[in-house]
Amino acid sequence: MSVLLETERLLLRPPKAADISHFMPLINDFEVSKDLSRVPYPYTEDDACAFIVKVAPGHAAGTDHAFAILLKARGIFIGMCGVHPSLDWEFGYWLGKPHWGRGYATEAGSRVVSFAFEDLKTEKVNAGWFHDNPASGRVLAKLGFRDAGEAEMSCVSRGCTVNCHRVALDRTAYMTRKMTP
Repeated sequence: MSVLLETERLLLRPPKAADISHFMPLINDFEVSKDLSRVPYPYTEDDACAFIVKVAPGHAAGTDHAFAILLKARGIFIGMCGVHPSLDWEFGYWLGKPHWGRGYATEAGSRVVSFAFEDLKTEKVNAGWFHDNPASGRVLAKLGFRDAGEAEMSCVSRGCTVNCHRVALDRTAYMTRKMTP
């Protein structure tokens, strides 16, 4: 099952091996990887290949959904976004640093959250942001996520645990936001 999602400016599609040369330079930036729990730093080609191999079966089975984010007009790879039913409906995203501050994370995130509720019929989506990354917290708040507590979370690239603000969005809140102009 290959899912393609679109927004006004973005195309979201399953990542593929041909993307490796495009996403490696973006994610192999400590400013990016330090805010992701499961991404090592430095990020190697072996890490990228393992990621592609890991996500392919979930996409094929329709049970896990990681998406490459591309600028629709030019086909440029800018990051990834996904929702993972196998991880308690965890939502996450990252963008390469050259693409920060342009609204792409909110735009891609909104489409993936919509996909989770409307197509996958989930009742709740969970996410988190590290205490020293308030920009991510603002993106998640724009998407409607609300506080669900704090937890210590392992961060592979930092090699330690980090205080993580947990947030959640349930179906009722999603539907209410969707109906509000």
